[in-house]
Amino acid sequence: MSNTAKTLAIASAVATAVAGLATTAHAQANEKCFGISLAGENDCAAGPGTTCAGTSTVDYQGNAWTLVPAGTCSEIELPAMADGTPREGSLEELDRDLPA
Repeated sequence: MSNTAKTLAIASAVATAVAGLATTAHAQANEKCFGISLAGENDCAAGPGTTCAGTSTVDYQGNAWTLVPAGTCSEIELPAMADGTPREGSLEELDRDLPA
């Protein structure tokens, strides 16, 4: 096999591997899920006056989000609120469990 053919074969293999990685990354996309993180364990956005990651101050704070695999946000099991109301994650900011 000539050097040119080897170079083309290697370039083709690398291109295929990169394309496979891009497809895998896309298939495992994440989405923001609000109201599921424990205090100080959010990925970002924890309401007015906060800077970002790790700034939530209340467990399951409704305006703080964490990245989760796409399609799983509403399936995450969370403890019920003190009054027994079920607590669920949301793709949009929530008005519950906000700091006093």
